Amino acid sequence: MTKSVTIDRERSTQRIENDIETLAGPDFTESDQAIRRYAYTPQYENTLQYFTRELEQIGFSVWRDPVGTLIASNVPKGAPAFGVGSHCDSNRNGGKYDGTLGVVTALEVCRLAQESDQQIPLRLISFLEEEGSGFGQMLLGSRIMAQRVTEEELKTKFLTPEGVPFWDAAKAAGYEPERWRESAEELEGLTGWIELHIEQGRVLQDTGNRIGVVHAIAGYVHGDFHFAGRADHAGATPMNFRVDAALPAAETILEVERLANEIGDTTVGTTGEIESFPSLINVVPGGVRVSLDTRSVTGGHLELRDRIVAYAEERAEARGVGFEWVERQGLDVTPMSDTIVEALRAEAEATGEPFIVMPSGAAHDTMCVADSTPTAMVFVPCLDGLSHTPLEDSDTADAALAAEIILGAIMALDA
Repeated sequence: MTKSVTIDRERSTQRIENDIETLAGPDFTESDQAIRRYAYTPQYENTLQYFTRELEQIGFSVWRDPVGTLIASNVPKGAPAFGVGSHCDSNRNGGKYDGTLGVVTALEVCRLAQESDQQIPLRLISFLEEEGSGFGQMLLGSRIMAQRVTEEELKTKFLTPEGVPFWDAAKAAGYEPERWRESAEELEGLTGWIELHIEQGRVLQDTGNRIGVVHAIAGYVHGDFHFAGRADHAGATPMNFRVDAALPAAETILEVERLANEIGDTTVGTTGEIESFPSLINVVPGGVRVSLDTRSVTGGHLELRDRIVAYAEERAEARGVGFEWVERQGLDVTPMSDTIVEALRAEAEATGEPFIVMPSGAAHDTMCVADSTPTAMVFVPCLDGLSHTPLEDSDTADAALAAEIILGAIMALDA
């Protein structure tokens, strides 16, 4: 099969490596132990300024939306263009690749396009606050752009760890949150969108593949099981007199694993938070909270939610324990564009490098872009699947390969 474009991968690898290492320096993170940069901090502003300089150097115009998401393009604002990008904010104890590698690779795609003899209209977006570290809200910049938030939430609900509302923080940083609805205009004219990201799992590494072409992003449900028993003395209360809230909680945790395996087909379930009340070694637990995270790209996460809630209620009732299920949040499965996925698959195949078509189990800004634009994603491996940690590692040569595939797919789609 013929490739749409061939690049100097060694040169692209070196440029991507330089970008990543520069952005891991002291001017771009609050800590020398991890990458820590959140919206409206000096370190985050320095990062946006770095991308601004690099993009202006290759002839792109650069601007911000009313709340601080960075946008750049080689055609006038609003003109038809293909979108590339990700986010450059970090987790509270992050590494140098999560999100940032996606923006850096998008920058490299723009460099390559400008160096070619093709007139390829592109729009790069680096979304504000994808990780949720600044205001406790994942995908915040892209949700604002997709109009998935309310003004009341921006004014009173989304807070910094110190309790400052998003609205006030944005104003203090020099932005105009009262114009937040205008952010939607930044998606107008997009003919398509591709986001690169590290996989955040071990599938690519363990299967020996350098590239993952994402065909869907998993939907998820987040919620909590609340079990209410009776807090009694651990020594003075016989076993058959107890109303131990921990027992149906433990049964439920094990059943999540069994049901997820039974449903299968990309369905996963996780009970990552467990709280016992009063949490004393010599007191029978009077209350237990267990979180639930279910995900799939097939709808299995909803089946798992329904079946495990029914099971937990039945086990609690059998043991005389009170029960309540409280759902926090849910997102639907986001299918990618078949047309863009096929273009990426064809370009990946033409390189001769090992790749697979796969789902994304993690949420990404692309989910919000997909509300109005055909989208796809490309994954590259990260060492041992580690992410949201300073131990995060990825090979920039894989990102250079991805840049070639992404640019080739955009050119093929344009043709």
